[in-house]
Amino acid sequence: QGCAAVPRGIMVQRVTYRRRKSFHTKSNIVRKVRTPGGKLVVQYVGKRGKRPTCGEYGCDRPLSGIKAVRPKELSRLSKRQKTVTRPYGGAKCGKCVRTRIVRAFLIEEQKIVKKVLKAQANAKPEKQ
Repeated sequence: QGCAAVPRGIMVQRVTYRRRKSFHTKSNIVRKVRTPGGKLVVQYVGKRGKRPTCGEYGCDRPLSGIKAVRPKELSRLSKRQKTVTRPYGGAKCGKCVRTRIVRAFLIEEQKIVKKVLKAQANAKPEKQ
């Protein structure tokens, strides 16, 4: 009994690898493509790229606005496709940048409050 997809007695058109590696590995994945001449050939499928992730400790979110390409392909991309126009663009996600800015602002505000309280404490004993 033959396979249901191919009727019995009909030969399947075979394809061969074009490169030297003959094993079905991650780097040797192929796709069968029919050419305009009616010939069946193999086309090598490249590995998929990964989007860079946030550099902040504990945050592994993929960075939005940056293309997912293989490392060698990055050199062929323009700067606009590799970064985001904001502080830490292309290194940290927007959420982490926002928390950093808010934290820095609150720390500065706290310093000002401490300075004002210290000035008030120094001013009070002089009046008494």
